[in-house]
Amino acid sequence: MVTITGIPAGWPADEAAARTVQDALRGRVILDETGPSPGAGPVTGIDVAYDDARDVVAAAAVVLDPVTLDVVEEATAVGHVAFPYVPGLLAFREIPAVLGALEALRTDPGLVICDGYGIAHPRRFGLASHLGVLTGLPTMGVAKNPFVFAEGELGPERGSAAPLLDGTEEVGRALRTRAGVKPVYVSVGHRVSLDNACAHALSLTPTYRQPETTRRADRLCRDALASLQRARGTARPATT
Repeated sequence: MVTITGIPAGWPADEAAARTVQDALRGRVILDETGPSPGAGPVTGIDVAYDDARDVVAAAAVVLDPVTLDVVEEATAVGHVAFPYVPGLLAFREIPAVLGALEALRTDPGLVICDGYGIAHPRRFGLASHLGVLTGLPTMGVAKNPFVFAEGELGPERGSAAPLLDGTEEVGRALRTRAGVKPVYVSVGHRVSLDNACAHALSLTPTYRQPETTRRADRLCRDALASLQRARGTARPATT
């Protein structure tokens, strides 16, 4: 079943309003908690897919067993894109649908892994941090590419890492999850340490470069969007 979401009342409609919200929420990010250890509780992947022609976004939340990586539960939500495309403010486009998918779960999501950034973000408040503050859940980001930060040199073996630096500040790490394959970029979202986030990223990549949480959520949100497109208007997203 797909949840249909609307755009929340009072949701920022322009760049200035969104930056004001970021400034208000950024100070609520918790950076001094370690978070759950790998294997100690459920892990949930979050991802989104867009239908630009219809101005629609589909979000998926997939809960995995942390040891077997089997799917425990999954949920999807679709809605109208909640914000225009502005680099650095992509969370405002996605969060209403992502919250809809998370709220549809009956299972405790545990640690939430976003396909994107936490504090490795020009304003230190990417999707993983924003989502963590709004939900109170421990969150982390695993991105395919770095945003604007320089990375140090890392070795070719699985598990090698190098800091993502903003000046002298470490805001995340480049982490090689497969030997000889380009790294992923891990950052803290909320209520989890960087060391622990990297440990989770490795535990979730036994076979592929991307975490299984991301791979499963990516497939599910694309399937949800395709189903909506096939319906041709029989399940139109709600508006406010």
